[in-house]
Amino acid sequence: MATPFNEVSQLTKSQQPNRFSVFLADSPLQRRQCYKLRYDVFANEMGAEVRGDEPGIDKDRFDDACRHLAVYDNHTNELVATTRLLDNAGRNQIGMYYSETEFDLSNILSDGCRFMEVGRTCIHPEYRRGAALPMLWQGIARMVVEDKVDYLIGCASIPLSSGDKYLAALMHFIREKHYAPESLRVRPLIPLRLEEQSPMPDDVIPPTLLKAYLRQGALICGEPYWDAAFGVADVFVLLDCDQISSRYVKHFIERL
Repeated sequence: MATPFNEVSQLTKSQQPNRFSVFLADSPLQRRQCYKLRYDVFANEMGAEVRGDEPGIDKDRFDDACRHLAVYDNHTNELVATTRLLDNAGRNQIGMYYSETEFDLSNILSDGCRFMEVGRTCIHPEYRRGAALPMLWQGIARMVVEDKVDYLIGCASIPLSSGDKYLAALMHFIREKHYAPESLRVRPLIPLRLEEQSPMPDDVIPPTLLKAYLRQGALICGEPYWDAAFGVADVFVLLDCDQISSRYVKHFIERL
């Protein structure tokens, strides 16, 4: 049987053979560490307008209905990455997915399908070129397998600081190679108006998280939403869980 995430969190450093571990943040302290890392990245680093009840903490009305994945550096016991997961039951509890605050998901949310929304993903700046993001993907893959999830959904952000020309080129690339069919399109509640720009090279590089989704076979389901508070353009991502790379799923199926 697979080791439950909450049991992994109880292992001592001497019992952890690898540099990093990923598990569900079950305790109030672990969750608070996730909220603090999010604030440090989104507010302090990116300059986002994070509104909350407590200074230095990024926590909104969705968090209590979510499960929170945490990646720790076993050498330092430091939280280095986190993401939150909202499944069907969590949506029933809170009344909506976070993505529904940005997009009309009428064409996406089908009865009988198991969805899991991935959101608020962030990585400590000193760990963005290492294993932190793959560890998050391993944790997500395990949740997909154990919960028999049909689709991953969520918002992937494109920084507006990269400029209109970059954003226009990236959206052109997405429409050409990764756009969803009309039947799976979503409507942004606050559309970001893109002006025509002179073309950029075809090898435009998506932001890291968006690139990770696209590598797994994700579809982008429409035009971007303007998230003024975070200073980004969000696109809605739909990933059929059968498309997740076999190297992630196989790693966990062998342990179930």
